[in-house]
Amino acid sequence: MRRFWLIRHGEPAEESRQRCYGSLDVGLSATGRNQMAQVAGWLRGEPIAAIHSSPRSRALESAHILAAAPACPVEIVAELREIDFGDFEGLSYDEIALRYPDLYRQWMERPTEVQFPHGESFAEMRARVLRAFERIRREREEETVAIVSHGGVNRILMAWALRMPDDCIFRLAQDHAAVNLLAFVDGVPSVQLVNQRVGLPSSAT
Repeated sequence: MRRFWLIRHGEPAEESRQRCYGSLDVGLSATGRNQMAQVAGWLRGEPIAAIHSSPRSRALESAHILAAAPACPVEIVAELREIDFGDFEGLSYDEIALRYPDLYRQWMERPTEVQFPHGESFAEMRARVLRAFERIRREREEETVAIVSHGGVNRILMAWALRMPDDCIFRLAQDHAAVNLLAFVDGVPSVQLVNQRVGLPSSAT
């Protein structure tokens, strides 16, 4: 049985609160570092051969905390980054609603159908994440692997495994430092753990 631990980064630093920060290079808060240390301890007995990480600081920092426990290599995979919100990046949600009222309404009502101005659409993100995952699957046959990235990436991979339609992916909760397990049994994907919280409490935003 092949196992992929899908792990969301820990709580990000204060400057990201209530702001759109998909592509912003935000690091972890002290709480986020503590969360990831607890995740590392929780997974200590797992035979993780490698950790594949998003290039964003909050994910990469999380990956290195996790890697210190089993002492395994960390590989940066650019395609595992969070969605690029384009012109929304760095703005508060109130600012976005004021400047882009129609697009903001569409985002809130049909989030997977939005093309962010000068950014990405969900379909574009989904395509690159699945390409990266397929490459990791080919390169890491019969190994246990950890992927440290973002809530959006984890949802895409689990929704793919479950054949969920795009408009249902936000039914999959993903808190900061959430741990999920995607296994393959005879080549068939099986979601065996979702949103396991082993770190300190935080919001899911």
